[in-house]
Amino acid sequence: MTPDLMALLVEAYPDGFEYDTEYFTNAKGERVEAVPLETEDTKYLIKVSTTLVQKFEAYEDDEDDDNDSDSDDFDAAEDVEDDDL
Repeated sequence: MTPDLMALLVEAYPDGFEYDTEYFTNAKGERVEAVPLETEDTKYLIKVSTTLVQKFEAYEDDEDDDNDSDSDDFDAAEDVEDDDL
């Protein structure tokens, strides 16, 4: 899975995809769990695996860390403005 697709997956399923998975039987007769993902020109069925779940959670954690640091920077800027008044 490419980083771009992972970003789209996290964006499409911000609360996780646990309840949005679909099941199908592959050519070997195995039942496969997958999560649908659509872009403007492509429809994907991404196979759910332990590795995918771990990468999804890690990507979400990285996004949360990035957002936390952004909000900390904003708070610091607000504090400076308050001190100037």
